[in-house]
Amino acid sequence: MSRAFFLTGTDTGVGKTLIASALLHAAAAQGLRALGMKPVAAGDAGDVDALIAAGNVAAPRDCVNPYLLREPLSPHIAARRDGVAIDLEHIARCFEELRGRADFLVVEGAGGFRVPLSEAHDGGDLAVRLGLPLILVVGLRLGCLNHALLTAEAIRARGLCLAGWVANQVDAGMACVDENVGTLRGRLDAPLLGFVPHQAAPDAARIAALLAMPA
Repeated sequence: MSRAFFLTGTDTGVGKTLIASALLHAAAAQGLRALGMKPVAAGDAGDVDALIAAGNVAAPRDCVNPYLLREPLSPHIAARRDGVAIDLEHIARCFEELRGRADFLVVEGAGGFRVPLSEAHDGGDLAVRLGLPLILVVGLRLGCLNHALLTAEAIRARGLCLAGWVANQVDAGMACVDENVGTLRGRLDAPLLGFVPHQAAPDAARIAALLAMPA
């Protein structure tokens, strides 16, 4: 049976695509059919291209990325400006199509966990609809402790499982990195899947060696 996870982050720009791609490389190295999905992308297709490159399974692009919005805005605003209605049921159908092709599937959410996707739904609603355990990417920078703990609280409030988290140092000059990671290890009731030090030139294939696969 295939394993699938919903990957979210403490904010936008915290390295979700990098970590999702690294997990796909790690799965492929174990001989698994690995596939990424980006239900909603806004601004450009770079994240989608990265996930496709990291996987080892061919799949229809319009299933990998059902919604590609033109402007780099919150999805509900970008969709409104494009005249598009983001439909969770359509995303769920695409997800099931992909799940049938893969042993290991990572669904990368847009922005943070509660980012609005429409006037009625947010990223948390999508995670609930898909019924997946979550992986949280914590972008290590000042303020990340509050963001991480609030996100974990929001995940559990939806009745979802936090399967693990990744500490990704996005601020090269962040002070007390070890102390911050230690604080989160003590307060996030989920396994730390890996610590990724700041990368001047991030390479998902190399970062895969720093990560443990989620159970």
